Amino acid sequence: MNDRQALVQLTLVPGLGPVSIRRLLDALGPPEAVFKAPAAALQEILGQQARPGMVEGIRKAAGGAQAAKELEWARELDVQILTWFDGDYPGLLRAIHDPPPVLYVKGELLPEDAMSVAMVGTRRATPYGLQAARELARELAKAGLTVVSGLAEGIDGASHEGALEAPGRTIAVLGHGLNTLYPAHHARLAERITASGALVSEFPLEEGPQPGYFPRRNRIISGLSLGVVVVEAPESSGALITASAALEQGREVFAVPGPITSFQSAGSHRLIQEGAKLTRRAEDILEELAPQLTAQLNEISNRPPAAAPRLSRQEEAVYQAVPVGGGIAAEELAKATATPPENLLPVLTGLELKGLVRQIPGRGFSRPR
Repeated sequence: MNDRQALVQLTLVPGLGPVSIRRLLDALGPPEAVFKAPAAALQEILGQQARPGMVEGIRKAAGGAQAAKELEWARELDVQILTWFDGDYPGLLRAIHDPPPVLYVKGELLPEDAMSVAMVGTRRATPYGLQAARELARELAKAGLTVVSGLAEGIDGASHEGALEAPGRTIAVLGHGLNTLYPAHHARLAERITASGALVSEFPLEEGPQPGYFPRRNRIISGLSLGVVVVEAPESSGALITASAALEQGREVFAVPGPITSFQSAGSHRLIQEGAKLTRRAEDILEELAPQLTAQLNEISNRPPAAAPRLSRQEEAVYQAVPVGGGIAAEELAKATATPPENLLPVLTGLELKGLVRQIPGRGFSRPR
């Protein structure tokens, strides 16, 4: 087995998770070495992490037959398998405590997806929550950010829909393998996401949905993102698990307020009380994430666009008002284009993501020569 096949094979051993796999690799080196190690050595390395039958499962999987079948099946389904060893494995996700060793991707992940914001909330969303999620996702996508969510009912689905309406990119992280779909009636939505983003899972292709898988996938939703927006969440919502994972990963947490009498927003209100940024519009998120976005944008802004991107009427007006090689302050730009200041930031962010303008410290915004 090569490293790729051996790592896939390790993820197929029942009970062997990311932390245990990392521990084995740190101790033994390349994945293939794990299958050659004596049972006693494996037991000692895993320690209390070793569940009954785990060491025996590793030894039995040494031939790599399951991984060979999984890799071949992935090719047939046009699913890409990214591993820790691949350079295009998402950098933000790689940085968390327990990144998945293997990531199944249907569609395409792009470098620009490093500028992602996750949106999560209850499956039993109110009309207010659905509208808020859809509008917020649409505005974030218009600004050039990728919207990450979980393809579930309610807030997740509305967030994906809003991003697609922009039109923009969106990524759905699934709590099951990519050869199945839950909920089934989101099949058309999944197809649209694949066409302009990606479906992502850490689970083998044929693995069906299990209750414990959805909390587990939440760390990937937050791990792929610079921040997590909780739109509508009761006190016991799974969205709060994603918010907790975001905090552990050092990511920002945002929360959309709801009516004070709303049971569906009780968890969101608690997050605000505990320090989450109260969020009413996309500008609240863009302002908070400005330092992280600037860091990600430096490389993109210095790269000339491959082709002239299509601009909205508002983007075109702002773009034409930005001087070439000079600089103009945001306040002056708002006056020159008659653009309300609260609407200007997402427009400028979108132009930066397209490589058409750049921010110059102390000099405002400029167009590359």
